[in-house]
Amino acid sequence: MGHRLSKIYTRTGDDGTTGLGDGSRVDKDGQRVTAYGTVDELNSVIGMVRAHVDGTPIDEVLGEIQHHLFDLGGELCIPGHKAISDTHVAWLETSLDSLNDDLPMLKDFILPAGGHAASACHLARTVCRRAERAVVTLARTEEVFADGQKYLNRLSDLLFVMARVIARMNGGQEVLWEKNRATRVDA
Repeated sequence: MGHRLSKIYTRTGDDGTTGLGDGSRVDKDGQRVTAYGTVDELNSVIGMVRAHVDGTPIDEVLGEIQHHLFDLGGELCIPGHKAISDTHVAWLETSLDSLNDDLPMLKDFILPAGGHAASACHLARTVCRRAERAVVTLARTEEVFADGQKYLNRLSDLLFVMARVIARMNGGQEVLWEKNRATRVDA
């Protein structure tokens, strides 16, 4: 069994710093902390999606993704540590292709809707894009392995496809964006 935390609070972060996995201390609002913090937030939002799709094949895929995201968070928290590889990216692509096969081709943009579960999945997708942006920003100033960034890019695509699948699975409908629609105002 790994380390057991006997105390949750340490008081070491009261000065606005936090410890990285290599023991160094950095500002809590630093770019590296923002990157792995956003990956952690994404993992939490995916947990919300899983609560809506419990016991389905999508739940199983999302469970695996949560483990990958925890690994990616560790990679970002420990400078020089690599946990995500091209194998992880390829697994996402295979999962994405499998889920996308039965979906109708998109002809228009869709709005983030389609029921509670699909909407939660769209929220996960947007948090994933923010995590990807945070990793891109971090990579401008510090070493970051490219596979983690690629993973987040593919994951946002997978979450989009999952939202479409979930909307249909739960009897919801995709809401199409109406280009050039007139504004509707109650009289």
